[in-house]
Amino acid sequence: MKRRIAALVMAVILVVYLVLVFQHALLFIGTGVPAGVGIGLALIILPVIGAWALYRELLFGFTTQKLVGILRDNGELPVDDLPKRPSGRPFRDAADADFETYRDEVDASPESWKAWFRLGLAYDASGDRKRARKALRQAIAFYHRQPQPA
Repeated sequence: MKRRIAALVMAVILVVYLVLVFQHALLFIGTGVPAGVGIGLALIILPVIGAWALYRELLFGFTTQKLVGILRDNGELPVDDLPKRPSGRPFRDAADADFETYRDEVDASPESWKAWFRLGLAYDASGDRKRARKALRQAIAFYHRQPQPA
């Protein structure tokens, strides 16, 4: 819950920042000076890109939370029994050994969002955040492709 609140606080701060940048962009454009207009246009484009990125990250976070809930409710969430460092992160060797199970599950069922999601959690436990996010995005894509109950 703390992470969700922190993410929402950061999102609100970013929105305030984007609004302020947009206002300054309009002031630059209003000068009529070619350099000011150019800076103003650039400042309009940057908040649009920032808002799009914020939207995607929030959507990613809320969707992964939803999928965690589905797996937890069905008793399909992997048990977190890896030995851990004092920081709470698992030892990489143990996480890597556990990783093979989840990779084999994806190989056996390559269109299963549940398998991809568990693989993403295994990548995260191994410390590979880039591949973890990629696997979680794949899980989300497969989840959205499947027929949803009414």
